[in-house]
Amino acid sequence: MFIRPLKLTQHVDVQGKENSPVLVLLHSLGTDLHLWDLQMPRLIERYRVIRLDIRGHGLSAVDAIEFSMSDLADDVIAALDYLHINTFYVAGVSIGGTIAQWIGFRIPKRVLGMIIVDTALVNAAPPALWRARAEDVFQHGIEHLEMGILSKWVTPMFLDSPYADGMKQMLRRTTVEAFAGCSYAIANTDLTDMNIQGVRAVVVRGSEDQLTPPDYAERLARKRNAQLHTLEGAAHLPNFEQPDALTNEIISFIEMDKKQ
Repeated sequence: MFIRPLKLTQHVDVQGKENSPVLVLLHSLGTDLHLWDLQMPRLIERYRVIRLDIRGHGLSAVDAIEFSMSDLADDVIAALDYLHINTFYVAGVSIGGTIAQWIGFRIPKRVLGMIIVDTALVNAAPPALWRARAEDVFQHGIEHLEMGILSKWVTPMFLDSPYADGMKQMLRRTTVEAFAGCSYAIANTDLTDMNIQGVRAVVVRGSEDQLTPPDYAERLARKRNAQLHTLEGAAHLPNFEQPDALTNEIISFIEMDKKQ
């Protein structure tokens, strides 16, 4: 569906039974809500699943005004308010995991738990690199960067797969304004001093993720008082490369609440 709870139109997908626990799924920079396609069949059996295209990705709109990570979190919160969602779990990959933490910080009493995948308190690449990438994209577009980006998203053996081709297409249809805007937002984000009270979390990292070094994931886990779990054979975006393992992590985390 298409909604406009704030000034920009958002593309939102809602599946699952209305009386089930709500799970919000947030994708990475340069992809869209279809990054979660292989998780959906099992997740919608248990939960009401809400996927969103973040601004300028997939079918969601964007403008040329600079935005922050807090703005991206506001987009999600506004969509959930529009859908009359009170409490929910949230899972986010890469920038999606950063947005999830911002949501937990802004409305902790509504967030039942966070599954934070391949992200960190502060990006491992220096802010100057992200700002330079934003300027490069504004000047030259995204396509000349795609193979370098894709090679960090998945392991070498997965690069020739149909799903890797699909990720390439997601990247190509990401707007310049969104990719550059998110790059600036990443450059300006450091969650080291962000305390999120009373929100349970788990941190998940692909064993081959070059963009999130192990010590960055460990610091995040300590800060969030969370366990750190490793997905073997996955790089930065494990959704297609290790779909069952990632789905298992999400379900196990949520189902722990029923055992307590």
